[in-house]
Amino acid sequence: MILLPIFIFWTSDSIDIQKRAIDRLLIEKGEVFIRNMEMGVRVGMMRPAENQFPGPGWYPENYNQDPMQALVDAFARIPDISYIILTDLDGNITNSNEADKIGKKYGNGLDLHSLVRSGETGNREIHDKNGNKVFEVYRVFLKNIPPGRLRSGQMGPQNRNRRYQRQRNFDYPQEESRIIFIGLDMTHIEAQSKEDTREVFKKGLYLLLIGFAGISLLILVQAYRSAQTSLSRIKALSDNIVENMPIGLIVLDTASNIASFNFTAESLLHISGKDIVGKPVEEKLPERLIELINDLRQNKRNIVKEIEIDLGEHGKVYLDINMSILEDNSGILLGYIILFRDLSEVQALKNEVERSTRLASIGRLAAGVAHEIRNPLSSIKGFATYFGERYKDVPEDKNTAHIMVNEVERLNRVITQLLEFARPVDVKKEILDIRTVINHSTKMIERNATEHNIKILVDIPRGIPHVAFDSDRINQVFLNLFLNSIEAMENGGKLSVKAEYEPGSDMVKIIVSDTGKGISPDVIGNIFDPYYTTKQSGTGLGLAIVHRIIESHDGEIKVESNPGAGTSVIITLPLD
Repeated sequence: MILLPIFIFWTSDSIDIQKRAIDRLLIEKGEVFIRNMEMGVRVGMMRPAENQFPGPGWYPENYNQDPMQALVDAFARIPDISYIILTDLDGNITNSNEADKIGKKYGNGLDLHSLVRSGETGNREIHDKNGNKVFEVYRVFLKNIPPGRLRSGQMGPQNRNRRYQRQRNFDYPQEESRIIFIGLDMTHIEAQSKEDTREVFKKGLYLLLIGFAGISLLILVQAYRSAQTSLSRIKALSDNIVENMPIGLIVLDTASNIASFNFTAESLLHISGKDIVGKPVEEKLPERLIELINDLRQNKRNIVKEIEIDLGEHGKVYLDINMSILEDNSGILLGYIILFRDLSEVQALKNEVERSTRLASIGRLAAGVAHEIRNPLSSIKGFATYFGERYKDVPEDKNTAHIMVNEVERLNRVITQLLEFARPVDVKKEILDIRTVINHSTKMIERNATEHNIKILVDIPRGIPHVAFDSDRINQVFLNLFLNSIEAMENGGKLSVKAEYEPGSDMVKIIVSDTGKGISPDVIGNIFDPYYTTKQSGTGLGLAIVHRIIESHDGEIKVESNPGAGTSVIITLPLD
């Protein structure tokens, strides 16, 4: 029952593969014949005149005959070709090796106009007038001739003294495309295919018999070794499952030595299984895991927990841990099992959802607060301006009024940023050169950078494709990042802008780096939060707006920083 479907499937699949191979061979063969005929037509466009032939008797008698018909007749004599037919787009036969067919209809059921548009090669199996099976290959003839007419030329006696007659009797404009049908004789191939099919059935039958014999032998052996075989299979299966399961697994013996350490555990903890199996847990595992294992051994109860583990140079990983005690049916301790899976992405998504919720709340709050604050601010600014004019002869009062006006304007700018952050980012994408925007942005901060003794380096190699983005918004992003970098380099330094693109990728990467004081690891995760700032005079909205603009372009932005060594902001933008 098991082997019979396998035999049927294997046999039918082998026959199907053989059939597809034959079809591919015949299609390629038909394509070769068609290309040779097309080459013959092109060569005919450069036919030498009569006085260029080697001697008397060489000049062809049928030189003035329709060259296409002559070519069809010549190729139709090849043994493997049953017939050659050329039709116009309405299916009217214009040329054929069988003269009685010329002028008749051919290709019923085929969309010849669609064939011209697609330029593809079609095929089908039909029967000729003698009832023989024929494999027909068809496509547009001379499909590589450029659009436009090939100028006609007559080979009358008055033209035979020319050195070369470059074009003769061909007038095939693109709107008068022809379809060529080549019928390939399948007699020999059918015979060979039947013979191969018989061989496939023979081999399949032999394999089926061998399978029956093998199963019978296995049944006999199983009577003596069933327990051993079952144990081996279970062990092989369990080893395979343990090694390839998508959950990290650590098995400890009763002495807390590591008995098993699968591939997923290696990937998550960045520890080689070969180096750790057989060793005590205290030597290799992270300290946080060792604490939980000791707790499991002492309290003898399962532990289910979500923890964050510091892996040193490999960063931190957030894990869902499940620790259990292994016992047999009689309650004897066999060891301990630890299962864990990576929750880093889940945690990142949670943080992103929380951040989005927070931002949405801020957005709703911003609109109301801005409306309520701006009206009083307008009144304060008006009164301050009034008092400044009224007491302009009193320097102290005039200065006070001037400070009030400046502070009101600063508050207005903060409110404007808040409103801009709160409303959805409207982007108008265009396919543009990222080099233009970067150069424009660096030009705007060039003077500021020179005053702070900062050197600007721009590296945008040739071959960077154009990107779909809103130039004003992306310019706002770069200006914000550049100004932050300048502020971070109080004693001068280098501001670098670099673009990267991997061929075949659909993303362009822009890296903005500085040699400033860097960002502390404790705060780097909060820099895109609104109103979070380390500057004394900052509003905390600049990088939050930058983050929203990049998100609205379906891009990504991340920050890498080493305190005291500088910061790099990596922006990734899709091509479209």
